[in-house]
Amino acid sequence: MTTKIVLTSEDIRRTLGRMSHEIIEHNRDLANLVMVGMRTRGVPIAHRLAENIKRYEGTAIPVGVLDFSLYRDDLASRNIQPVVKSTSIPVSIDGKVVILVDDVLYTGRSARSAMDALIDMGRPSSIKLAVMIDRGHRELPIRADYVGKNIPSSRNEDVRVQLIETDGVDEVSIYNPGGAQGE
Repeated sequence: MTTKIVLTSEDIRRTLGRMSHEIIEHNRDLANLVMVGMRTRGVPIAHRLAENIKRYEGTAIPVGVLDFSLYRDDLASRNIQPVVKSTSIPVSIDGKVVILVDDVLYTGRSARSAMDALIDMGRPSSIKLAVMIDRGHRELPIRADYVGKNIPSSRNEDVRVQLIETDGVDEVSIYNPGGAQGE
């Protein structure tokens, strides 16, 4: 079993700063923008991106929280009983550019579920996807518009994003349960 840290706290700060600048560059009408964080770690990332944009441009971006657990496509097949948490989006998403924010993009199934949940809430002019980590292995034709870091991984590895708000530390690591120490 091995764990390799691939992003430190400082790396995460710089990565989110760069992503914020990219969002600003591609969305000149910031007043039409809404950030929506996917539970769990997408929420603090969305808040940090919005705080950066406010610091850089002076524009406050509304930030919402999305629980998409009832939209998952594996509920019946895995006999899962989801624990539903609150969804809270402070403004209407109708006609808005929604930046959907998550920590890791893997198969694309969570992003698809989150988009289904958003569409049930209104009709945004567009939905963009921002992720801190893109690890590959897509099962659906989904790609992120804003990516903090591409981290190629094998399917048996686990890419772990830890944030101060949820885990008490800022770091991204790759955990390999089959690897030998010191690899």
